[in-house]
Amino acid sequence: QVQLVESGGGLVQAGGSLRLSCTASGRTFSSYAMGWFRQAPGKEREFVAAISRSGGNTYYANSVKGRFTISRDNAKNTVYLQMNSLKPEDTAVYYCAGSLGYYGDNGGAYNYWGQGTQVTVWS
Repeated sequence: QVQLVESGGGLVQAGGSLRLSCTASGRTFSSYAMGWFRQAPGKEREFVAAISRSGGNTYYANSVKGRFTISRDNAKNTVYLQMNSLKPEDTAVYYCAGSLGYYGDNGGAYNYWGQGTQVTVWS
């Protein structure tokens, strides 16, 4: 069992930056590919970014490519999402998720989810 706890959300002006963190319990963090997803009010959850177990491969949604960077520190059991050039349409609850056997954009394939952290971008 893995527990994921996100932090770092908040209120930021358009054009600003935030860094989200997701820390996992347990000693097998490096066994999990990790992803970030988001859900805006009234919308379905959408994929944001994913990173492989070693961190050597990353994958982004087109809407965030070039603005967001996913990274991980396996020694700290933590995955990060650096968000730059934020836009009002980035406003959502952001969730991290972990997968034992899947790396990609299908949220249904992830085994574990955090509780989410709110990001609000105002213009």
